[in-house]
Amino acid sequence: MRFKLIIAFTDDAHTDLVMNAAREAGATGATVITSARGEGLKKSTTFMGLTLETQRDVLLFLVEEHMCRSILEHIAEVGEFDDKPGSGIAVLIDVQDAVGVAHQVEQLSHTIEDKL
Repeated sequence: MRFKLIIAFTDDAHTDLVMNAAREAGATGATVITSARGEGLKKSTTFMGLTLETQRDVLLFLVEEHMCRSILEHIAEVGEFDDKPGSGIAVLIDVQDAVGVAHQVEQLSHTIEDKL
């Protein structure tokens, strides 16, 4: 079984929304890295020398390759990544190999059986 990695950067207020959307689309879990910072097209607003930034979370989804595109599109839609600037972004990258996912492979093999 081959995997892809979806990395989503989202406002911390929308983390649960994006996580739930990924599960709805077939993701079996995620790793969340909190307190990330970033800068988009426009710099963050400052007030008396203090930067007013919203906190970002980084979500890592290791997903089966046949399900990756639908999961990516669903989290982008629910998170409104293309509709609202600054709401988040997601990228999809290839995974050469993965270990520690044997328990998921059995469950996923039944889910994607008809797609193979």
